[in-house]
Amino acid sequence: MPENNVQNVIIAGMSKTVSNYDYSMSELEALVAANNMYAALRIDQGLEKPNPATYFGKGKVVEIKEMGEANDLNIMVINADLTPSQVRNLETETGLQIIDRTGLILEIFGNRARSKEAKLQVKIAQLQYQLPRLRTSMANRLDQQAGAAAGGGGGYTNRGSGETQIELNRRTIQDRISHAKHELKELNKDDEVRRAQRDKAGLPNVALVGYTNAGKSTTMNGLVRLFGKGEDKQVFEKDMLFATLDTSIRQLTFPDNKQLLLSDTVGFVSNLPHNLINAFRSTLSEAARADLLIQVIDYSDPHYKEMMATTETTLKAIGVTDIPMIYAYNKADRTEANYPNVQDDQLIYAAKDEASLQLLTKIIKKKVFKDFVTTTLLIPFSDGDVVAYLNDHANILKTDYLADGTQLKVELNAVDAQRYAHYEVTPA
Repeated sequence: MPENNVQNVIIAGMSKTVSNYDYSMSELEALVAANNMYAALRIDQGLEKPNPATYFGKGKVVEIKEMGEANDLNIMVINADLTPSQVRNLETETGLQIIDRTGLILEIFGNRARSKEAKLQVKIAQLQYQLPRLRTSMANRLDQQAGAAAGGGGGYTNRGSGETQIELNRRTIQDRISHAKHELKELNKDDEVRRAQRDKAGLPNVALVGYTNAGKSTTMNGLVRLFGKGEDKQVFEKDMLFATLDTSIRQLTFPDNKQLLLSDTVGFVSNLPHNLINAFRSTLSEAARADLLIQVIDYSDPHYKEMMATTETTLKAIGVTDIPMIYAYNKADRTEANYPNVQDDQLIYAAKDEASLQLLTKIIKKKVFKDFVTTTLLIPFSDGDVVAYLNDHANILKTDYLADGTQLKVELNAVDAQRYAHYEVTPA
């Protein structure tokens, strides 16, 4: 049952136009809940194809109007992307506020964005969504926004008497999109500098990907607790869709001094709006640059296979291909499966179980550190800073103190192996 401050709504869909319809409607219900709404009523129709004017058939539109009035409901969320005219016609004929699937997801993202980058990404997607849906009734609000942005100078009202109000509004939105894209481009420059610094360090990059609410942030927090640098590095986690939209990156240091960067990316959902995929492409690029992907899957959900398919589709849409992947089946503690259990690149685990996290760590290390080399270095006593560095950043297998220096049998990454190659002891 909904809480007092939750908005009751109707959810509706067309059963013959969507594959796996019941799953899709369950997902819509979860998205509605993520937007602080409660699906108080569900309406289904089995038409072969939508009505071009009202999406639903005429009889169903009358039924929706009557059901809304009888149950005192004012909003209907539809499990499809509607044309602007379909939204207008449905609102006119039912007296309900109509929100389509993309509009719903944009509302959720708008409410969840916290960082400046995420806010700009969502703003761009929202404005692109609004552009073809302009109405004369939006005129005053957009003019006020434009005027405020221009310092109260009247906005765009003096651009030319030949332009209609809709054209003025369209120009306003296009200018706002351009401005937001420029701001985002400047932020992305800073991100590129930070990314270049990380690349220079030569640390492997591992990215958590997957359907929203599968347990990526919980998994990340568990690994950070074990191998991070403090509790203040925890990322936000909550049992709801799209709990966070920002990519978080943390450095992990293991007992053998091997290090990597772990990133937690925004979660996916089926039919994620193209505008959002494009807007969040820079954020999702952490996955595209990864040396290893960990696809976190909610193993307790009966639709987990569909969620995996959603993840694969979205990764392809953002150009992520040919990157090694571990399939991590999470929330096994909510199932009857034995865990932790691993077979090849598949792990059944529970993100809050330390034994599970240790096994996941073992798999990760086997994948990303496979190119490490074991070598013997003889370092003069005068270069004690090198010995100190290696003790802090490399896996020291053996230490011998000889007359002409410190001899280390050490496991190194490729960058350090090349950097200290001149100390290498040539086998006899």
